[in-house]
Amino acid sequence: MATSLARFSRRGVTSNLIRRYFAAEAAVATKTEVPKPKLTVTPSPDRVKWDYRGQRQIIPLGQWLPKVAVDAYVAPNVVLAGQVTVWDGSSVWNAAVLRGDLNKITVGFCSNVQERCVVHAAWSSPTGLPADTLIDRYVTVGAYSLLRSCTIEPECIIGQHSILMEGSLVETRSILEAGSVVPPGRRIPSGELWGGNPARFIRTLTNEETLEIPKLAVAINHLSGDYFSEFLPYSTVYLEVEKFKKSLRIAV
Repeated sequence: MATSLARFSRRGVTSNLIRRYFAAEAAVATKTEVPKPKLTVTPSPDRVKWDYRGQRQIIPLGQWLPKVAVDAYVAPNVVLAGQVTVWDGSSVWNAAVLRGDLNKITVGFCSNVQERCVVHAAWSSPTGLPADTLIDRYVTVGAYSLLRSCTIEPECIIGQHSILMEGSLVETRSILEAGSVVPPGRRIPSGELWGGNPARFIRTLTNEETLEIPKLAVAINHLSGDYFSEFLPYSTVYLEVEKFKKSLRIAV
């Protein structure tokens, strides 16, 4: 008798669970979801499409504001911070960083600092020499070079991937080979070719080689003029230019 009652109770519980399951399935099937309204934003026709980049080209630090000459070319993704002066006819190329937060950095007339160079200046130099970084006129600094609190006199070539450390001096009409490392306080005399890690004397430059140094700087200056003409100053003047071209039926 007890076993039969247990069987009937189990069947009743099972049947109740099955009914509840199918009732829940039917409720879900018959339930209609209310569609959520789609939010659409219609931009204004006169809205200016700005280029929101996270990188700033000119970064003032306190009272110091980087100074760039009118005819100097500074690539859009270059960073100039603090006490930086870029003189006439010079050029600073893509992704270079000139950080004058501790001391002054000067890029002289018709000189060029090429791609991904890093130029910095320390508070003071352990050698007692000036701690600011000076790149004088007609100087070519090759790509990926690192300059820190050094002095480069007029008409010099610094090869790619070179490192010039605190207090180093490169005298006029000298060439430093690619990948060279100039230790702190090292002086490279005028009219010589140096290279290596650490940099050592290789040979004396010929008269023809010294004459080609400023020609290279001038050639890069002319090349930078082509890039410079492609960039208008940062303003909304270009909008008026485009309107004027459209009024003359010129393709923008």
